[in-house]
Amino acid sequence: MIDQYNGNKLVLCVDNRGNEASLEQWKVYQCIPDKEAEIHNEIRVIDEEGEDYVYPSDIFSPIVLEAQIAKMFLSQNRIHHQIV
Repeated sequence: MIDQYNGNKLVLCVDNRGNEASLEQWKVYQCIPDKEAEIHNEIRVIDEEGEDYVYPSDIFSPIVLEAQIAKMFLSQNRIHHQIV
């Protein structure tokens, strides 16, 4: 089991207060590496608009998926955002 697929970490939104339009609580999101954001206890996430944005890291929890499931999730996530 892994928590990354080709450098893409997956996180679960555990608190979307103040970000209701951009994030859904209990939804899995793709996290993009961002060293500058990490310095400020933030992470860069692809949100509901399909855009990457920096959010406080404490409103997310990292998740672990098997490699094949992570690959399918990321593939479906990209397809969904291309259609929208």
